[in-house]
Amino acid sequence: MINPIDARLSELGIDLPAAPAPAANYVPYVIAGDLVFVSGQVSMNSEGFICGKLGDDMDADAGALAARTCALGLLAQVRAACGGDFARLVRVVKLTGFVNSTADFGDQPKVINGASDLLVEVLGDAGRHSRSAVSAASLPFGVAVEIEGIFQIR
Repeated sequence: MINPIDARLSELGIDLPAAPAPAANYVPYVIAGDLVFVSGQVSMNSEGFICGKLGDDMDADAGALAARTCALGLLAQVRAACGGDFARLVRVVKLTGFVNSTADFGDQPKVINGASDLLVEVLGDAGRHSRSAVSAASLPFGVAVEIEGIFQIR
């Protein structure tokens, strides 16, 4: 029997990517008690990294789409942490979003909404979370967005 999260992903036409491997000397997630701390997931799709600087060569709507891909990476890591069993996921606890943006760009929250909205769309109330959305002068590989997350599991 398919669990409700996998069913909802299917209903939305979303195929989660494989959990990305770390790009340096760290692990993709750490389980501590009933919490999973997921390392930052950068904006990328099947074509590669989604790069750009918000307020320069990318607008907030494009940034929100980039943040959405980060949320897919977070879910892929949580699925891996749960041994492939999304039924173990209780809720999203917190996201911290970093937006590669110019000094005068002020719509970081609108950008990170791309990830928050996806998590609520997929998980319902269990996707509602606390959050920070901050500016970064630059991000690895020139990506537009990086998001880390904390999730509660059974």
